[in-house]
Amino acid sequence: MTLEDAQRLVQSFIRAHGGDAQASGLNAKGFGGAALGDAQVYFEHVKDSGALKCSALIYRFRDAPRPGVIDGFRDEEKKGTDTGGGKVDYETENKSLFLSRTYGVVPSEQQFKEDVDRLVEASLVWGDEVFNRVADRVIPAK
Repeated sequence: MTLEDAQRLVQSFIRAHGGDAQASGLNAKGFGGAALGDAQVYFEHVKDSGALKCSALIYRFRDAPRPGVIDGFRDEEKKGTDTGGGKVDYETENKSLFLSRTYGVVPSEQQFKEDVDRLVEASLVWGDEVFNRVADRVIPAK
């Protein structure tokens, strides 16, 4: 997938959600993002592989997460908790937890919108219900 293909997909997604596709999308380095109500979604075109990575934010930690927290989220994924078609993805450089999905082949704009919408919807559940379940298991009560 070329940067132009990825840009077209991201712009069509943003346009479908009422955004200005001419001013939005991916920057020259292949990064972009959008706020959709309470949700945040980020896009990254990986030049080397040509892949487009879409990441819906679950939670941004202030500090490095406590031991066992990220594993707790991965356990939820393994148990079959709906990920909206994505995978649990912790980014150490920005201390953020996402549900991420990567495209190596260009999907239709409609399919891309439906896929990313599912990812975003799932991230909201993971940021609330799943987060609370993991916290209850991993962080001891006082």
